[in-house]
Amino acid sequence: MPPVRDVTIPPGPSVPVPVPSCPAGKKEIAQGELARESWTSPGSSSTTPTPSLAPPTRASVRSSGSEGVGLLGMAVRPSPPLPGSLFYLKRQRSCPQCTWGMEEKTAAQSGASGASWELPGPRRISAVQYFNTAVDQNHILPGALRLIQELRPHWKPEQVKTKRFTDGITNKLVACFVEDDMRDAVLVRVYGERTELLVDRENEVRNFQLLRAHGCAPKLYCTFQNGLCYEFLPGMALDPEHILEPRLFRLIAWEMAKIHAIHANGCLPKPGLWSKMYRYFTLVKDSFNSSLSQSIPSVEVLEQEMAWLKEHLSQLDSPIVFCHNDLLCKNIIYNEKKGHVRFIDYEYAGYNYQAFDIGNHFNEFAGVNEVDYSLYPSRETQLCWLNYYLQAHKQLCKEGWGGTAVTPREVEKLYVQVNKFALASHFFWAFWALIQNQFSTIDFDFLRYAVIRFNQYFKVKPQVSALEMPK
Repeated sequence: MPPVRDVTIPPGPSVPVPVPSCPAGKKEIAQGELARESWTSPGSSSTTPTPSLAPPTRASVRSSGSEGVGLLGMAVRPSPPLPGSLFYLKRQRSCPQCTWGMEEKTAAQSGASGASWELPGPRRISAVQYFNTAVDQNHILPGALRLIQELRPHWKPEQVKTKRFTDGITNKLVACFVEDDMRDAVLVRVYGERTELLVDRENEVRNFQLLRAHGCAPKLYCTFQNGLCYEFLPGMALDPEHILEPRLFRLIAWEMAKIHAIHANGCLPKPGLWSKMYRYFTLVKDSFNSSLSQSIPSVEVLEQEMAWLKEHLSQLDSPIVFCHNDLLCKNIIYNEKKGHVRFIDYEYAGYNYQAFDIGNHFNEFAGVNEVDYSLYPSRETQLCWLNYYLQAHKQLCKEGWGGTAVTPREVEKLYVQVNKFALASHFFWAFWALIQNQFSTIDFDFLRYAVIRFNQYFKVKPQVSALEMPK
């Protein structure tokens, strides 16, 4: 078996984004406030301040093989084809470092190269280790420690500390580390029960590699039969009160624009929203029972609303980009020392509408465990956020696009698109929650969450439907 080479890919140079005056959310977070968090080591009553480990979220609150030989049947699988993406469909060009094909190739592929600009491409990606073993969902620690013996053979078993997270509602997560500051931590994530109905795991690995190659994700150490191990990102997972702060949502807008600017290999991708939503709906419809009918709209109503969403939103001309698609607060890690944020959990990432990714993030201002839609960003806050985002996009793509000034019409257009696509976000995650309600073994009221999302959809639909694109 050939050796596996790990390639460390440093992020590109930071490009400052001009800060327009923002009347919304003038309160600043004190220096160091976000970074202070405590944890208690297993078997200890003492509390030690450390940089927080990113807790599981909807992606962690929400294929085996026989190649090779080793303690765990370790093998090295070749990296699967990576998806690419483009920011705008009109001006694209193959990225010379992205040599893999795309999942969804269209007839327009033949005429899609020849633009006058391109973003800096990623470095080549090393193969990902694969361990032919499974970790018991109900007894994670023994399996996790076996994996750590392979990944960190120089660690003495008696020195390895672990920290489990229990608020996840999709997967289960444990950190293994030696240093007290947890900066050497390896995260072991075990997939939740029947989550293959919701997530394409092979696609998740491709997304992970793609984002890592562009400096947007941590290092992926290995995969195993029912999970993966990856690098710890020091920093703090944000809460709803944090993402309202202009100093922080400026960083979030920049990072989202950076991911959206990962462009395709001369192909036109299709948005994954409608196919995935319809697949979720089919699973819901097939298992729909009378016990849900009192709180959930009928199958006929759900089908009608899906048709309306697709017809209405498809006409908004929102660009198709590479999206995170699940940017809730806990999927955002703020590193105060480095002054940046990074996004984690790429289970739902893929090609989608630009406005869906932003609108979905705005919906997540309300939180997950205690949902409060009074926290949905006001028009004033949204316009400020979108201004930052558009400035970041223009800076990232400034070659061939002229200046970086953002016009009020551009901001207003994106505002309308985002709020309309936020409706689709409610439907998408409501379907997701109904599926989880049927199969998940995690202690979370998925049915209640689905009802909340459906109710909010029907509450705001009249107002959002009345929004008109600027002339």
